Amino acid sequence: MPKATETVTSPEIPQAKYKRIVLKVSGEALREPGSGDNISPQIVNRIAVQIKEVHELGVEVAVVIGGGNIWRGLSASHRGMERTTADYMGMLATVINGLALQSQLEVLGLATRLQTAIPIQSVAEPFIRRRAMRHLELKRVVIFVAGTGNPFFSTDTAAALRASEIGAEVILKATKVDGIYTADPFKDPTATKYDKITYSEALAKRLSVMDSTAFTVCMDNKIPIVVFDLMTDDNIKNVVLGRTVGTLVSDQ
Repeated sequence: MPKATETVTSPEIPQAKYKRIVLKVSGEALREPGSGDNISPQIVNRIAVQIKEVHELGVEVAVVIGGGNIWRGLSASHRGMERTTADYMGMLATVINGLALQSQLEVLGLATRLQTAIPIQSVAEPFIRRRAMRHLELKRVVIFVAGTGNPFFSTDTAAALRASEIGAEVILKATKVDGIYTADPFKDPTATKYDKITYSEALAKRLSVMDSTAFTVCMDNKIPIVVFDLMTDDNIKNVVLGRTVGTLVSDQ
């Protein structure tokens, strides 16, 4: 008798909680601790691999990247430099970091677009909201650089602004710690971690994980923020799948 045909089932693909996200990566995260290099190729690759994992779940990924590993405008202004000039230098630093991440993502086979808030047409296209959204619909990873294009605003505020403009469902704030604490856990061993906190509480307690403008923009537009440790493998994927990671900041 002929053998019965065996049914082969493919492994079930996990369902993502979010369709469109903004990942906020600080410039400092790209620097290897104890290294003299401002940008670690190994860390950039590690971030790119995590982005690819999320992208393969069908999630539309936009990235806002900082420049603190190369230049901090606020710090320079405190040392006597004119603030506007210092901030524009910081915006240019984010472009360098964005190019590094774009290059590594494309090595991994992902289509990308680099969009800048200040004109640098030789290396990036200008930020145009509808074009950015179309890129995301076409499953390209969009990297936003040069902050908001204005001095006196942080890249955290840029992440809140871009997330609001493109209709992102959540901001993933990648840091060097595993969430928001009552105090700096590196300086205060008694600091305790919040699993959840409201925007209002974060603002009232002046928690420094994001600036007040960024928190306010997210609160006004009801965009939740998840603060988590970037250096733990699969953390971005776990957040996107709705698993409990880091600290959730929301209106509830």
